[in-house]
Amino acid sequence: MNIFVVNSGSSSIKYQLFNWPDEQPLCSGLVERIGSAQAEITHRVFGAGAPAEALRRTLAVPDYEAGLREVVRLLTDGPTAVIQGPAAVDVVGHRVVHGGETFTGPTVITAVVKAKIKELFGLAPLHNPANYQGIEVAERLFPRARQVAVFDTAFHQTLPEYAFRYALPTALYTEQRIRKYGFHGTSHQYVAGRAAEHLRNPDARLITIHLGNGCSMAAVRGGRSLDTSMGFSPLAGLVMGTRSGDLDPSVLLHLLGPLGYTTEQVSTLLNKGSGMLGLAGSNDMRDVGRALAAGDARAALALDIYAYRIRQYIGAYAAVLNGLDALVFTAGVGENDALVRARACQDLEFFGLALDAARNENCTGGLRDISQPSSRARILVIPTNEELEIARQCATL
Repeated sequence: MNIFVVNSGSSSIKYQLFNWPDEQPLCSGLVERIGSAQAEITHRVFGAGAPAEALRRTLAVPDYEAGLREVVRLLTDGPTAVIQGPAAVDVVGHRVVHGGETFTGPTVITAVVKAKIKELFGLAPLHNPANYQGIEVAERLFPRARQVAVFDTAFHQTLPEYAFRYALPTALYTEQRIRKYGFHGTSHQYVAGRAAEHLRNPDARLITIHLGNGCSMAAVRGGRSLDTSMGFSPLAGLVMGTRSGDLDPSVLLHLLGPLGYTTEQVSTLLNKGSGMLGLAGSNDMRDVGRALAAGDARAALALDIYAYRIRQYIGAYAAVLNGLDALVFTAGVGENDALVRARACQDLEFFGLALDAARNENCTGGLRDISQPSSRARILVIPTNEELEIARQCATL
C-alpha cells in the first residue's frame, strides 16, 4: 500500500511517500515559508532513473492547501510523478505533537479524534493547530485514504506515575491534567529501536539524545520510555536553540512581578529568545562553532552550559535505568556536530563511556559506533527518521 506521511509545521510541510513494505521512500520533500510569495519547495525522487538532483522551486504558497496541492502535483504529474493520482494513496500518516493522555498509539482519525486534537490546542499552541490544519487539507485532497494520527507524546505514555507527576496539588493533575508529557517521541522510539537491533539486545538500557533546534533526552529500557527531559510542554529540559530548558519557577515570578513582563512577553522570551540564541547570539550550532573557533567568550560559555546540561541528564538517566548499555545521539546537531558529542561525553568514564576521538571526528552516514573498543557502554550516532517511524506505525495499525 502507498503511505503518504505528512509532518505539518507552523509554516512548513515535510513529507515522504512509501510503497509499503518497502522502507525506502518513493520521494520526499519540504515546503517552507507557507503564507509567503517566496515559498520554497524541495522535492526528491528516489529509485532507478530518478533525477540525481533534487527539484527546487520558489513560488507563492498562500496557505496549507495550496502547498499540499503543489505537492500532489509533483507526486502525480511530469518527470517527478511516482503515482497516477491522489486515489493511489491508501493511508495518510500525520505527525501530531500533543496527544495528551488520550492517545497512546497510532489512531485512525475520526470526527471524535479531531475534536480531541482541537481540545489539546492549549497544551501545544504552536504545533497542534498546524497539525490539525494538515489533517483537514489532506482529507480533502486524499478522500479515499485512511487518515492516521501518530502522536509525539504517545511513546512517553509508558512513564510511571512517579516520573510524570509534578509535586503540585492533586487537583491540578486530576482536573487540569498538568503533568509531564514529553515530546520527540517518534524520534526517540525510532533510534531506540535501531540501537536495540544493533546491540542485539531487546532489553537494552538506552539514553537517547535528540539534539536539533529543539532538544530532548529519554531513558529507554526494553523499548519503553521511563523518563524524558521535556515536560508539560517542549520548553523543559535541555538548553535548546531558542528555548531556555529547565528554569527555577521563581524566575518567572520575578519577570512577571518586579520586572513587569506580561505573560506573552515571558512566553516569547523563554521559547524564542533564550537557549543558545540568548547565550551566544545564534541558535545555529554551526555559527556557535565558528564563533568558538574565533575565540568568542560568549560562545565558549554557551557550549559549556549546553554540554553540562546534557551530562547532568546522562547521570540522572543512568540512575533511572540502573546502568547503561548505550548512549545514542540523533537529529541535526547530534548527528553532525562532533564537538558537541565530545563535550557531552566528557568526564563520563564513571559510567563506562569512552569516546573514540578519531571515530567521533570522522563518522559519516548511517549508524556509527564512536566509542572505544574498551568502552563498557557503546556510544552510537543514529540518524533519525520520524517519517519512516510514522509509516511503520501506520502499517502496523
